[in-house]
Amino acid sequence: MKKALFFFAALLCSSSALAQSVPEKTGMNSLLGMAPNTADFIKEVAISDQFEIQSSQLAQTEHVPALESFAARMISDHQETSGQLKEMVHGGNLQADLPTTLDSSHMAMLDKLRKLHGNSFEEHYREDQISAHQTAISLFQRYADNGENTELKNWAAKTLPTLKSHLEMARNLPH
Repeated sequence: MKKALFFFAALLCSSSALAQSVPEKTGMNSLLGMAPNTADFIKEVAISDQFEIQSSQLAQTEHVPALESFAARMISDHQETSGQLKEMVHGGNLQADLPTTLDSSHMAMLDKLRKLHGNSFEEHYREDQISAHQTAISLFQRYADNGENTELKNWAAKTLPTLKSHLEMARNLPH
């Protein structure tokens, strides 16, 4: 226990640059409220958008009226943010790779959804949407506050209200 407290205290006392070098996937940046580095931010946003689009496309195949308009909105809005991110990466001074596939955790969530139907699908889709948007809001807020790239910081801040709206919409889905 003392070792864990010492480690946590050492992390809190470390410089911002050191904390930002910890990969976003570890969860340590979020725990400490630190902005991810630019490459991690771009990677996480791209994967998040892909998951939102693919899971919402799957939701549309369920033909549940309560999900259809939400899913359509998620597809439209996340295709738009994906396009904006691609423009900034390919047309700007950002040095980062845009992933073209989901990471293993998002793929597992999508695979689970593919096996579900009816009420089980609705419940898991809703939970996934709430969780994904909570994570995205944290990611975008931390980058908007302390990110490295000014253009990307401004974009993150501008995108936050939409993500917060998505979270409220997801919370209002039937369960």
